[in-house]
Amino acid sequence: MTDCPCCSGIDYAQCCEPFHTGSALPATAEQTMRSRYTAYTRADLRYISDTLHPDNRQDGDEEVARRWAEESEWLGLEIIATEGGGPSDTEGVVEFVANFRDRHGERQAHRERSTFVRLGGRWLFREGLSVALTARREAPKVGRNDPCPCGSGRKFKKCCER
Repeated sequence: MTDCPCCSGIDYAQCCEPFHTGSALPATAEQTMRSRYTAYTRADLRYISDTLHPDNRQDGDEEVARRWAEESEWLGLEIIATEGGGPSDTEGVVEFVANFRDRHGERQAHRERSTFVRLGGRWLFREGLSVALTARREAPKVGRNDPCPCGSGRKFKKCCER
């Protein structure tokens, strides 16, 4: 048994695998988002394409997407919020953060608000809007007239601010 890469806490065989094999369809926009993330972790571009709205299928570069999927180390998915997208809805929005390490080994976080629509009983990704991640300080902000955190004893503005 292997936890699903989508971070649902469920075994892959009971979570995203039935969607990837075609033995089941996601009932919600969130399940579709999770299964698309997991497809990226497996470089399953067929599934990514199958869950893309038909109006957008010709817009992407499959080779670039495949290279990105294969060269990234996928670290986890965090669902931030959902709007609609339930079993009886026809539209939904899923906001998420996908964490990964790029081919250079640098940790990345991609935050997006994805819009999904249900066509013919199947949830499809329509569009995504990147959302800027807010940086959080580990320590309080240093004022210009505060002692420099480097320990020199000088004011910040006369030391490391330069």
